[in-house]
Amino acid sequence: MTFIQHSPFPKAGAPIGPLLQYWRKTRNLSQLGLAHEADVSPRHICFVETGRAKPSREMVLLLCDVLDVPLRERNGLLLAAGFAPVYAETPLEAPELEAVQSALFAILRQQEPFPAVLMNRSWDVSQSNDAARRFFGLLLGEKVKNGPANIIRMMFSPSGLRPFVTNWEAVADSLLQRLRRETVGGVIDPATAGLLDEVLNYADVPKRLRLSDPDRPMLPVIPVCFSKDGQAFNFFSTVTTLGTPQDVMLQEMRIECFFPADAETEARARALQ
Repeated sequence: MTFIQHSPFPKAGAPIGPLLQYWRKTRNLSQLGLAHEADVSPRHICFVETGRAKPSREMVLLLCDVLDVPLRERNGLLLAAGFAPVYAETPLEAPELEAVQSALFAILRQQEPFPAVLMNRSWDVSQSNDAARRFFGLLLGEKVKNGPANIIRMMFSPSGLRPFVTNWEAVADSLLQRLRRETVGGVIDPATAGLLDEVLNYADVPKRLRLSDPDRPMLPVIPVCFSKDGQAFNFFSTVTTLGTPQDVMLQEMRIECFFPADAETEARARALQ
């Protein structure tokens, strides 16, 4: 096991060369390997990375496809190469996303009477179903009204959900493992790296949680056990993403659903309605 290392993104305003090199190395490809995958000459890849050649718009998009660069960062590479972004970042409430909004809200409603939340790239909750509001209101009381929630901060903060999670250390370990591996494009961006550093510096967080084992299998679900006033709620959670989105905001969305792990939890969740 090794300490977490955050490979730094190139600085804002970096030219296309360092950005392309960053993503190539992130995907563990040599210049020859990238050239082979993209069916272009290794010399051209070298010249683009060193600034001796300017890629066409089509070449930038091709290399982004090969490197599986997230849509937000694809726009950044296009700008760095002198081209306009091609991927929109549309607010969920925009008329053109009405069908998507209806589908997402249907998923949240269908999860009733069990909690479900809609999150952005940084795990900030943008929408939740009634069950989530009831359940987290039960645990947190008035604190749940203190502005937009962040799932990671809520789980790690001593003034958040942490005191009510009886298997907190196991949950925190699984959540960090998921956060590291389920970042958009498989890369920890600066905002996510900052969030990790922030929550790992909360009081009484075990030092072992700072360690990352990339070869350890990740659980497909996270068991999480809540308890308050003698009532236990045993859930497991899953995170869903949208397939093949062509919009920055849609690609970065996450839906987390909590399912009862036993009959007692199911009955207690239903009783909260």
